[in-house]
Amino acid sequence: MTEHRAVPTTDPGHSGQDGEPVEARQSFQESIAELKTDVIRLAAIVGESIGASTDALLTTDLRSVDQVVANHSAVGELNHSIEARAFALLALQQPTASDLRTVLAIMRILHELELTGGLTTTIAKGARRLYPHELPPRVRGLIERMGAQGSIQLHLAIDAFADGEASLASALPDLDDVMDDFQKQLFRAIFDTVSTDEAGLQQAVQIALIGRFYERVADHAVQIGRWVTFMVTGELPGAGRADPID
Repeated sequence: MTEHRAVPTTDPGHSGQDGEPVEARQSFQESIAELKTDVIRLAAIVGESIGASTDALLTTDLRSVDQVVANHSAVGELNHSIEARAFALLALQQPTASDLRTVLAIMRILHELELTGGLTTTIAKGARRLYPHELPPRVRGLIERMGAQGSIQLHLAIDAFADGEASLASALPDLDDVMDDFQKQLFRAIFDTVSTDEAGLQQAVQIALIGRFYERVADHAVQIGRWVTFMVTGELPGAGRADPID
């Protein structure tokens, strides 16, 4: 009588359905999870810099401006570290379609966060250009609200990324309308409250640029949401009716 021996299914070399060793697959998933964690950490730092740059601008605290600028260097270092690891995953692994979307989305979200961080330093530096003049109360109030709105949109975008919630990301364009309305109000406030002499005109230009920078911060949050949608559904940002990448 021939003895039949069972083939173990838990040996180190066991492969999944796609022929990839289970251990290698688990390691890849752990690497993606670490990347996502670091992206969330990076976004938290950038989110804090939105508030810090707004405070520096409103208080004309030049030491706070220097701190925001210094923190941006740390943001850049972390950004490049995450990006290098993402490239390594693409080069050394063979991700499935869903994992490939996640890595690609991470790389694009890093780009949006880097641009957002750059905008926050530019906003903070606005304190130097406006110093020692004080902002009119109405303008101050609007800038404070624009800073808060930018933080809200970035936090929502990263929550959507962390949870893989495309429905959450889809709310960002509507929130962006709020920021657009704030910018319109800021322009009206500039015309109504800023003097028309040379110093007043220079101040008006700087305030208008700062309003534009906040609008761009919100736009980058919307774009992060679009990349979250791509990560979850395969729908490419900007595509009218893109076929999902399954």
